[in-house]
Amino acid sequence: MIQAINSPFRYAGGKFYARKLILEYIPPHSHYVEPFAGGASIFFAKDKAKNNWLNDIDEELINVYLFIRDYPERLVDALKDEVATKERHFFYKNIFQPQNSLEKATRWYYLNRTSYSGIMNMKNCYWGYGDKYSMRPENWGKNIIRTSGKLQGVRLTQLDFEEVIHQVEDDSFLFIDPPYFNADQDKFYSYPFSRECHYRLCNLLKRSQNKYKFLLTYDNSPEIQDLYSWATVIHEKEWNYTINRTDDQKLTKAMKDGIKEQKPSKGTRYKGREIFITNYAPTQEIYPLPQKLAKTSY
Repeated sequence: MIQAINSPFRYAGGKFYARKLILEYIPPHSHYVEPFAGGASIFFAKDKAKNNWLNDIDEELINVYLFIRDYPERLVDALKDEVATKERHFFYKNIFQPQNSLEKATRWYYLNRTSYSGIMNMKNCYWGYGDKYSMRPENWGKNIIRTSGKLQGVRLTQLDFEEVIHQVEDDSFLFIDPPYFNADQDKFYSYPFSRECHYRLCNLLKRSQNKYKFLLTYDNSPEIQDLYSWATVIHEKEWNYTINRTDDQKLTKAMKDGIKEQKPSKGTRYKGREIFITNYAPTQEIYPLPQKLAKTSY
């Protein structure tokens, strides 16, 4: 069995710091599906199911996943001589024009590992690397190979979430982590998720809730609580996380939760606050989080 590992990416809105809380809610399952995979922190933190499906609407993200799964050595070779500098970040963001899918994957991976909070919307994709807090380029290859091992046999698609949910096997477990309802998404994501999309997701889950179990994570808002009043459980959750300034970061603002902008100080601690929504009653911790995951570079 392949051990729990960290996501290969930094990802805005990802669940890196909430993994232990989420794992405690996951019931036994043989089919595991993430319609909004993003950095897929939960998939990587848990044991693999018999069948696994990661989906995201972001074509470039899925392209990188496909290279990591199917051609990891090619991506490792493309990145082997890279260094993390502002100049290289500027080059990949503003000058480099990828000519094929490997070059697209190389560009995306480099920018993700060196940008502030892993934000890949080019309008807000700022330099955000620091040797003390970021995974160093000399470790990127090992990270890719390790991730490739866990992705073997995993289905990877770039579809609208509705197509995915319509196709899931009966008795599957779905971890659903859509963009926040009240977030200023233009800052973080390349693909918009409108109010209509939130309502469409809710209606779809309500209509088909007896087919599978789902855990849905959202920002804690009255609108979402009202939308999902039909669910079995709505639990308010809170966790600690830290924003570390990179060694020479010059940003004057931190885009926190898509709402408030403020200058981060080194080691500033914040509270993550969300609601967990399920169509089942959670019973016990199924996938305890290995202690070492909490200590590795993000």
